[in-house]
Amino acid sequence: MTKISYTKPFLPLQEQLEQLKQRGMKFADEEKALHLLRNIGYYRFSGYWHPLLADRQSPVFKPGASFETAFNLYKFDRELRKLIIGELEKIEVAVRTQMAYSLSIAHGSFWMDNETLFTDTVKHRAALDKINSEMQRSDEDFIRAFTARYSNPMPPSFITLEIVSFGMLSRLYENLKSDIAKREISQTFGLADMVFISWLHGLAYIRNVCAHHARLWNKLLQIQPLFPRRTQYIWLADRNVRNNHIYYILSMMVYFLNTVNPKHTFGQKFDGLLRKYPNVDVRAMGFPAAWRDEQLWQQHINQ
Repeated sequence: MTKISYTKPFLPLQEQLEQLKQRGMKFADEEKALHLLRNIGYYRFSGYWHPLLADRQSPVFKPGASFETAFNLYKFDRELRKLIIGELEKIEVAVRTQMAYSLSIAHGSFWMDNETLFTDTVKHRAALDKINSEMQRSDEDFIRAFTARYSNPMPPSFITLEIVSFGMLSRLYENLKSDIAKREISQTFGLADMVFISWLHGLAYIRNVCAHHARLWNKLLQIQPLFPRRTQYIWLADRNVRNNHIYYILSMMVYFLNTVNPKHTFGQKFDGLLRKYPNVDVRAMGFPAAWRDEQLWQQHINQ
């Protein structure tokens, strides 16, 4: 495919609004729309009015398409990201705690320094370099207190893992050689090792999407977590769901939260979000028609 130069001129706010009107978009309050375009941006908004286009190959909107509908999708997506970030914290803390405990019991508190425990020593050294850089930049009191008192290059794992990102956490786990301690971690969550690895990668990916305020609700995911053959705890009965949509990730989160905090309210909060924004098409999120009948979800939503 031959590349061309980008030559479209950047339009002033009023011309942006006029262009949308010419393409068929309706506005209930043009002053508010101008305010939102100024503070959110035309390009960021475009991801939310894309579903309102009559033809994905042309810029013309469907009859009745409104700026307010696009803004509601934007608000839903923003609230969904906030909800996910809040619940992912509980999962992330549980995973890092279990890793620190199981591996420290089996291999000592400084297992992260032991390259014989890892499959790829090059990746292991790169991980330690990155963690060391993070530690040097950290302003956490517990890091400063340890380095001021002890001569070890790094604190013990139960301290160091507190400043390690979810993505790094998942890569550290993946690079571990298979042994009883590693299997113990995944079995704590009722998952096979390879499934656990893929789920960690999936959750880390979603966390990055949320942290960068990117559109999420109808996103096709670049990481597609595995579908488990069996699980220790309740999982989806429908094996035909798509693992490249947010529904799959949300189901993974419910599964994890069921093991971490069986009385969690994530399902109710998400169901409340759908009721707050009834025009959101959950099919675009990968939700099957009978998702409310899934036992995984049923116990956590208002029927």
